[in-house]
Amino acid sequence: FAQVTNPAIDSIREEIVMSLECYIGPEENLLEAGPRHAHRLLVPHPILTNREMAAIKEMDHRGWRSRVLDITFPRHAGPDGMWASLDRVCREAEEAIDEGYALLVLSDRRMDARRVAIPALVACGAVHHHLIRRIKRTRIGIVIETGEAREVHHHCLLVGYGADAINPYVAFEALWQARRDGLAELDRFDSDEAITAAYRKAVAKGMLKVMAKMGISTLQSYKGAQIFEAVGLNDEVIQRCFAGTPSRVEGIGFRVLAEESLRRHACGFPERPRRRETVLPNPGQFHWRAGGERHGWTPETIANLQLAARTGSRQAYEEFARVANEDARTRCTLRGVLRFKPGANGGPIPIEEVEPAKEIVKRFTTGAMSFGSISEEAHTALAEAMNRIGGKSNTGEGGEDPMRLEPLPDGQPNPRRSAIKQVASGRFGVTIYYLTHADELQIKIAQGAKPGEGGELPGRKVDGNIARIRHSTPGVGLISPPPHHDIYSIEDLKQLIYDLKNANPTARISVKLVSEMGVGTVAAGVAKAHADVILISGHDGGTGASPLTSIKHAGLPWELGLAETHQTLVLNDLRSRVVLQTDGGLKTGRDVVIAALLGAEEFGFATAPLISLGCMMMRKCHLNTCPVGVATQDPELRRHFRGKPDHVINYLFMVAEEARRIMAQLGFRAISRMIGRVDVLQRDPAIRHWKIDGLDFSAILTPARKKHERVQVFCCQEQDHGLEQALDNELLRRAQPALRAGRPVRIEVPVANTDRAVGAMLSHQVARHRGLAMLPDGTIHIKCRGSAGQSFGAFLARGITLELEGDANDYVGKGLSGGRLIVYPPPQSTFRAEENILVGNVVLYGATGGQAFFRG
Repeated sequence: FAQVTNPAIDSIREEIVMSLECYIGPEENLLEAGPRHAHRLLVPHPILTNREMAAIKEMDHRGWRSRVLDITFPRHAGPDGMWASLDRVCREAEEAIDEGYALLVLSDRRMDARRVAIPALVACGAVHHHLIRRIKRTRIGIVIETGEAREVHHHCLLVGYGADAINPYVAFEALWQARRDGLAELDRFDSDEAITAAYRKAVAKGMLKVMAKMGISTLQSYKGAQIFEAVGLNDEVIQRCFAGTPSRVEGIGFRVLAEESLRRHACGFPERPRRRETVLPNPGQFHWRAGGERHGWTPETIANLQLAARTGSRQAYEEFARVANEDARTRCTLRGVLRFKPGANGGPIPIEEVEPAKEIVKRFTTGAMSFGSISEEAHTALAEAMNRIGGKSNTGEGGEDPMRLEPLPDGQPNPRRSAIKQVASGRFGVTIYYLTHADELQIKIAQGAKPGEGGELPGRKVDGNIARIRHSTPGVGLISPPPHHDIYSIEDLKQLIYDLKNANPTARISVKLVSEMGVGTVAAGVAKAHADVILISGHDGGTGASPLTSIKHAGLPWELGLAETHQTLVLNDLRSRVVLQTDGGLKTGRDVVIAALLGAEEFGFATAPLISLGCMMMRKCHLNTCPVGVATQDPELRRHFRGKPDHVINYLFMVAEEARRIMAQLGFRAISRMIGRVDVLQRDPAIRHWKIDGLDFSAILTPARKKHERVQVFCCQEQDHGLEQALDNELLRRAQPALRAGRPVRIEVPVANTDRAVGAMLSHQVARHRGLAMLPDGTIHIKCRGSAGQSFGAFLARGITLELEGDANDYVGKGLSGGRLIVYPPPQSTFRAEENILVGNVVLYGATGGQAFFRG
């Protein structure tokens, strides 16, 4: 997925620029023109029906012939049989090219009680890279006929590693059987062809979405691009099947892959047949099921956490932490396979010498959950809890009720105000008043559970109150597109950071990224763009309403991204300028300590605080049917909400106390002393398993390399945002009568294209001093002459008129918040204004109110 370096694509609303059409078959020399370039097969959809597959197999026309290669191996050969069969398939593929065949069909249809299927991706990747090494890949097309591929991710992997088309014949047969058994909607699917067409359409939508995450618009560009990272495959497998794919923690090899294939085969063809199952068991991949896939949150952990949070019981929390940490150790997370190295920091110290819990909790934040996705009661409970302990709650991307921003009569901050205000691609509720009342402004580039995708709040959850806060219409679904349309490069992000810093000079500017290979390089660019905080989000977090295609296969564990980011920032002497946060599945004090040792200074929690407020992990967040009133706007269901701020406070203090106990054992007196101390971590030799014995944690546990000894490994200096050079400083000085007494002021100033975000800092002061009502229209009238820089009139407050005689660059009126903008060419200009460009791109993006007049 793409983040910052280039924009994602909106695969739904920008589908017109995307295509799954692809030409397959032998390619000619691109440097030589000739009719043979057109002698290729056009495939309109990469998922082939059985009829299309049969036609390809029987093809013998104008030089188009196909050869079927068997990708199975004999069961009696055991694990070694897979390697030998891969050799055979690669050899036969090369022979087929030499014999003039145009297409290869890699088929596992010969799989039976005596023959085991090679994983289709392994076979496809092995043949693809073998032919590349032999410089023969462009002379033949590869079609996969497999019973294994069924999900969108499977098809994307096959195409990404060289497949030209796929025939998932077992997926089709399973759907046909479901229709006959009455498990599908018969009124919609009255034939096998209809249900096949529906499956292909669904896969097409999913593949377009996956391509869009990376900003790729055509399948031809995606094919063979290998835009993946492997987690848990060793170098032997990578070099043979997936050459060039990053695999930072190594892992299993061909023997384990073969052993897994044999075990799956034995389930389908047992030596002693058991009672025939008419329905396959639910493996619990997406929802917890007894006896199914292990999940981080189980009924036991949820019950223990809620008991601990509601009663303050240390015993209940310790049982929760024991189960959660044991789950991590039983091969659920990378951090679970690590242990603290005895004596690495000198030895234990008395716990009384360790930083108190009340200081540790100030480093805690809650995740970005919008008012709309969760109920008002849950949203305000989180805010009150974090304000009471000195931490920070996050509004999410849905804005915040202005009534929660108003200071108390005694001037104290409102206890229901969220400290972190998020700015996402939809810009819902982002006004100058919203930005002014923030301690931190967070730009959401990507979300851990669904990076490269936007967000959607269904219309049934958009009631009148939410619509008012988001400046939208009740009952109408709200969509945040995958890209910020004012961020198409790192320079655009730098401009938005500057705009937000002008809109609130005292707030920290945070950028939220998601863990992936290369996130360290992206983070270095973000630090140079003058972000104050960088959040590395892991794939485990925020899965309540995420698409199923993203939950399992997009994003990486925060351990990988955090370690890479810390190492890269230290290497480039940028670490001292930014605070490094992480979130995504943090549950216990052990998680906090490991995150600190890997480089984090602050720590985000989202699911766990919601569970402490009563969430039961029903995973119905998007349906507005949450039975405990946490993730619903239904008034009847909201009455069931029983959460209190004290529950969140109890939980977070117990996390901090657990962290203190570990710190005392390790000899650390403060969190700041632990940051980046990976020398205190090591692979736990006591955890043995045939599938994890090959893991190599050197990429995570390598100490950050410094250019010189003065390089710091934690944030100790502020970014220089250059606000003292802003034109608004002059405007503020001359607008004091309006700010203090509301008297009308008229100002005339020249502007140049180096004057960026003109009016933003002034608007901040209007919102801060004059409150939600701001100023009467036209109170401050500023006449500018010249060519204004980017973001002219950004977040312009009510009561300010910006009149420009000249022209302006991009982002004019971004986030307009009630002000008035007037732009027109100089009277002495000789061109026709209405036929020429007067302002740049992305005009009025995120505007919520006001007036704009452009003559041009």
